[in-house]
Amino acid sequence: MKREDVRVMAEARADEPAKTGRGKRRMPRDLPRWGGLARVTDPSWWKRHRWFLAVLALGTALRALAMLGYRPALWFPDSYTYVVTVFRPRPDLVRPAGYSMFVKLLEPFHSFGMVVAAQHLLGLATGVLIYRVARRAPRWVATLAAVPVLLDAYQVELEHLLVSDTLFMFLVVAAVALCVTERRATVVAIGLLLAAATLTRTIGQPLIVLFAAWFVLRRRAGLAGVLVAAALVPVVAYGGWFYATYQRVGLVGANGAFLYARTMSFADCAKMEPPPDLRVLCDPRPPERRPPSQEYLWGRESPLVQLPGITFTKANDGLAGRFAMLAITRQPLDYAASVLTELGRTFTWGRPVYPDPEIYGYYQFPVKEPGPPGRYPAQVGADYAKLYEQGAIGTKIVEPYAGWLRAYQGMARLPGLVLLGALLVPPLAAVARRRRAGRLAGAPVWLVPWSAAIVLLVTPAAAAEFDYRYVLPAVPLACLAAALSTRPDVLRQPGDDNEFGDDIPPNVRL
Repeated sequence: MKREDVRVMAEARADEPAKTGRGKRRMPRDLPRWGGLARVTDPSWWKRHRWFLAVLALGTALRALAMLGYRPALWFPDSYTYVVTVFRPRPDLVRPAGYSMFVKLLEPFHSFGMVVAAQHLLGLATGVLIYRVARRAPRWVATLAAVPVLLDAYQVELEHLLVSDTLFMFLVVAAVALCVTERRATVVAIGLLLAAATLTRTIGQPLIVLFAAWFVLRRRAGLAGVLVAAALVPVVAYGGWFYATYQRVGLVGANGAFLYARTMSFADCAKMEPPPDLRVLCDPRPPERRPPSQEYLWGRESPLVQLPGITFTKANDGLAGRFAMLAITRQPLDYAASVLTELGRTFTWGRPVYPDPEIYGYYQFPVKEPGPPGRYPAQVGADYAKLYEQGAIGTKIVEPYAGWLRAYQGMARLPGLVLLGALLVPPLAAVARRRRAGRLAGAPVWLVPWSAAIVLLVTPAAAAEFDYRYVLPAVPLACLAAALSTRPDVLRQPGDDNEFGDDIPPNVRL
């Protein structure tokens, strides 16, 4: 065993609760029990975690600047739809109602400032979870893993927007954190967290399958069944509510329309040869001259928008879904190339304007106070927002705090190439370790956050389109996976000689 491995295991042994008396465990100083004020006030604890606490303090200061500089919140086109659902509690055809229920819980405060304050706290809590789970690695690695979610200016800006992504990110990271702790009692909680994530953003659905597959991989099919059951109860209940409202099966009624918009980046009706009823959705322009995919959902010139009735009726959505599936099956290579192109936008060093200047501008701290919404549905949401706030809504920009944040945003962000590097670290480390040690028993602990990050990045590129805010929830998971992969630990499977591999003594827990 190499000297570095011995040092790493010694640190892990020091961090492990020591046995006292009849098998009781004494908590080490640097890992206090939650609520253990005496432990937290121990100076040695602060010294051990000083670098992370410094990062956490800076992240808190950035969020305080956001609260001071942009009052009470920043608005996104989707924000108004969420507010409508707060006052009209019914499933929305485009977005599930989970985030609206979150906003509803805070309605007694009558302040959107309170909503974004809660989102900032969720962002900080996500950083704490990443650090705590990544403590399997050296402290400096765990601290580095938490830096993007705590200090990335675009993360802070996303938390200040009235959108669902921050809540979704926290729910997924919390589920991953519980999964990595290796405690059977948390399986139901994991399922409920994934259900809440799914009802916040439907992209959470494949994560339920992913987590269940993790337990099956570890030969615990029973726990996988418990997790799926816990997740499906709320999801099926919501689906029943959706069916009772629209007489349609599902959680939303826009899957076909979104996939249609996605395929319009390559769909060629000359190659597809669609039947007459689908030809109305063709765009005669060549793909390279077409607008971004989202314009086929919201633009007035979209063939789908021009159909009778609203875009997301059962008939229109079904027609769009059939067109999309025909395009994918007739042009599979074009579809794959299009998905890779969209995914590739994630891993650039710069931050080019995409999909258009308007949407791109929502992810920047603004210089001027944003104007009122222009589209009619958003105007309806704005009226309900005034009722929620019990007063005027809008964003007041206060200097110099806002200017400081804009300057910070121009410098502090995670480039896409760095994210790609974080995603490559776990598999490369696994290959290197396998060559050195021969084999490792069991499944690597980084596999859960790494797989979840991949799903969160690939799914929008395959089913909708690339969007900068879709990337941010995957960042903490990718960083956590990279941190966990720096340690040669795997989770125990039934029949293993020891818990973390043949080259690690059985009395060492990481």
